[in-house]
Amino acid sequence: MHRDQDVVIVGAGPTGLLLAGDLAERGIACTVLERRAEPPDTTTTRAFAVHARTLEQLDARGLADRLLATGTTVDALRLYGKVALSFAQLPSRFPFLLVTPQFNVERVLEERAVAAGARVLRGVCVAGLSQDAEGVSVRVRPEAQAAPESVFRAEYAVGTDGVHSTVREALGLPYPGRPVVRSLVLADVRFAKPPQDVLTVGAVGDAFAFVAPFGDGWYRTFCWNRDRQLPPGAPLELAEIREVLERAFGTDFGLAEARWLSRFQSDERQVPEYRVGRVFLAGDAAHCHTPAGGQGMNTGLQDAANLGWKLAAALRGRAADPERLLDSYNAERHPVGRQVLRSSGALVRLALVKPLAVRAARDVLSAAALRVRPIANRAIGTVSGIGIEYGRAHGAHPAAGTRVGDVQLADGRLYERLRDGRFVLISRSAPSGGEARLVEDRKADVAFAVCADAAHALTLVRPDGYVAWACDETDPVSRAAQAGEALTEWCGIV
Repeated sequence: MHRDQDVVIVGAGPTGLLLAGDLAERGIACTVLERRAEPPDTTTTRAFAVHARTLEQLDARGLADRLLATGTTVDALRLYGKVALSFAQLPSRFPFLLVTPQFNVERVLEERAVAAGARVLRGVCVAGLSQDAEGVSVRVRPEAQAAPESVFRAEYAVGTDGVHSTVREALGLPYPGRPVVRSLVLADVRFAKPPQDVLTVGAVGDAFAFVAPFGDGWYRTFCWNRDRQLPPGAPLELAEIREVLERAFGTDFGLAEARWLSRFQSDERQVPEYRVGRVFLAGDAAHCHTPAGGQGMNTGLQDAANLGWKLAAALRGRAADPERLLDSYNAERHPVGRQVLRSSGALVRLALVKPLAVRAARDVLSAAALRVRPIANRAIGTVSGIGIEYGRAHGAHPAAGTRVGDVQLADGRLYERLRDGRFVLISRSAPSGGEARLVEDRKADVAFAVCADAAHALTLVRPDGYVAWACDETDPVSRAAQAGEALTEWCGIV
């Protein structure tokens, strides 16, 4: 029985590793259990897109610049035909899409988590899970050999173990949904005449293809052929990929060789609840969707960013109502998962419509809609994650639950101040006597910052970059009193 951890995380993908780093940096002992014996490589990489909101979250951890150095940025995402979403106008330090293989994301996140004190154990398979009023027991055994089981005991457990989640199955949760795209083909290939665009997308109704570079001469391709719908285990050869590329792009780019080929099925699914007692689900264990828009990995990473500080606050006694705070993870993230299912599903269905006349109408109507600024902003905000907002309690300030951009403070950027995991209380001016005392009393949990151009007299920013509370009160005594109440609600009693 291993009892030296507060949280057990099952799954060392991007979601689990971001969560582990967040917990470890806040002094929470955590262990990550991973079935794969070796770190990820090209054959285990599916995701390539890192969106603006995810880059902001990584910036709040000091990782964005490092990840940017591993890939290439593009300022637009082609959807179908000539219809594309431009990221150039995003209100972010990252008005683009970063193209970098998932294994680069995992490498950066794992190094950070381990450096902070998280333990990552590879080559172990979860055999079962149970929970009681005091904690969670996770049974594991070595993946590569027959050996006695061991048990990891913790206060909480989080399943970030993918579509075929063992944690979800142990909880007895259904995973309702349906297949959307059958017989998707994945391959790593070389081209004699590579495409010029960083991301190359082609859809002609009965065939679809996506091509992205690894940066080392190899390219990842996703291909789909309406006329060749085969089960996942069916044989796969280069000729099938060549045919789809020809149909989608009018060329196979001189397809020369492949180092890896696979066939899979893309589903739309979501669990009814992300929390069951002391166990949470995040990432693909909680929701899965089509690759359209590149939102899958990003949604999981943002799940982790939402959950990490809440778990840490509950474990450190820094929450007035720990159960309510932990419940807010499901309340906030489940609607986001549902929204991503709808938006990515709509994109892939529009991309794969077959009749030529319908495709032509789709292109004309979509292009016209995206010329309307409010519609374009909403579409770009949805895909990039910048537009995500969380619901607010009745009577709360209208800003509560909204994303806070990386505003310039008197002594630096907001997202630099978020790197120590604290709340940030932003004021338009130096603190009054009452406000100064509040911040001094809570300096372990809250940093104070001045921004002359702040939208509100006081804004309490959560560790994940969303507004916890805001106030437009001009009277300093009343403002300080309201701030004290808000700090007690979010950070507990001093």
